[in-house]
Amino acid sequence: MKLGIMGSGFIIRDFFTFSHLVDGLEVVSMYARNEEKLAEFGKQHSIANQYNEMDAFFEDKEMEVVYVALPNHMHYQACKQALLAGYDVICEKPFTSNKTELEELVELAKKQGKILIEALTTHFLPNMPLVKESISSLGDIKIVTTNYSQYSSRYDAFKQGTILPAFDNAMSGGALMDLNVYNINFVVALFGMPKKVEYMANIEQNIDTSGIVTMDYGTFKAVCIGAKDCKAPVMSTIQGDKGNVMIMGPVSLLNDFTVAKNSDSNVAPTNIQGDEHRMYFEFVKFVEIMKTRDQAYVDASLKVSVDVMDVLTQARKSAGLVFPADLK
Repeated sequence: MKLGIMGSGFIIRDFFTFSHLVDGLEVVSMYARNEEKLAEFGKQHSIANQYNEMDAFFEDKEMEVVYVALPNHMHYQACKQALLAGYDVICEKPFTSNKTELEELVELAKKQGKILIEALTTHFLPNMPLVKESISSLGDIKIVTTNYSQYSSRYDAFKQGTILPAFDNAMSGGALMDLNVYNINFVVALFGMPKKVEYMANIEQNIDTSGIVTMDYGTFKAVCIGAKDCKAPVMSTIQGDKGNVMIMGPVSLLNDFTVAKNSDSNVAPTNIQGDEHRMYFEFVKFVEIMKTRDQAYVDASLKVSVDVMDVLTQARKSAGLVFPADLK
C-alpha cells in the first residue's frame, strides 16, 4: 500500500512510531501546510515527495491511498478531492463534520469505485471481538457507561482567549468530536443505532468543553461522557442482569477488561493485544483491505461510521451546537 499522508499533527507523529512494522505499507508522499514540519517528517522518514500545495499533492501518481489526518473541518473536502482524483481514502476520526457530508462521500466512493474507510482504532483492536462475544453472557443489558475525560493542555490557553483547533467551533472541534466520539463508536459498534439521542453539554465560547450523551435503546440506556476541561478515572462498563464487563482506560485503547458474573469476585483481566501501538492493528487491516478489495468489510465499516455521524449530528443539534459545515 503506497500511502500519501495529509497532515503533520500529533497523530502523524504517533503513526511514524509503528508504521515501519506494518508489512506492505510504504509512505511515498506527504502534504502539510506547515513547511517546517513537512521538511522534518520528510527527512526523518525518507519521504520522497513532499507538498505544501494540496492540488500538487493530488497530482502525485506514485501514491495509491490517501490518509487524511488534517483538522476535523477539512476532512470532507480532502476526502472528496482524493476520491475525485482516483485514490482510495483512509480518514481519521471524526470522519466529517456532519452526517450529510459523510453520506455524500460514501456515494462518491461508490461512484468512483474506490475504498473509503475511517481510521477509528477501537474497531480494529483484537480485544474488541472478545468484548462483543462476552455480551451474550451478561443476560439482558440494562446500563452502558463510558467515560473519556482528559484535561486538555490547550484548555488553559482556551480560558485565556487563545482558541486552538481542539476548541474551535469553526474547525468542528470540541469534546464530543475529539474524545466522546470514541465512546459513541464503541457503543454503536456493539449495539447499533439508538432510538433517541440527547447531549447535555458544557458550552464555553460556542464550543463544548465537556458533556454527557445519553442514548436510549428502549430496553437499556447508554451514557457517554467526554471531557477536555476536567479529568477523572477513565473507564467503561456494560451491565446486564447476569453480569458485567469492565474496561479500564479509554475504549480507543481497549486494554485490560474483565467479564464478571453477578456471583464472581477477583476476576482476572483479559488482554490479547500485547504491547503494539493502538494504531498498528488498523493499518495492518487497511493494507489487507486495499490488497483484497474487501468491499463487504468496507460497507459494514461505513454503516457504523454513518450511524455514529448520525448520533454526533443529533447530539450537537440537541445541544444547540452548530458548525459552519451545517450551514452549507
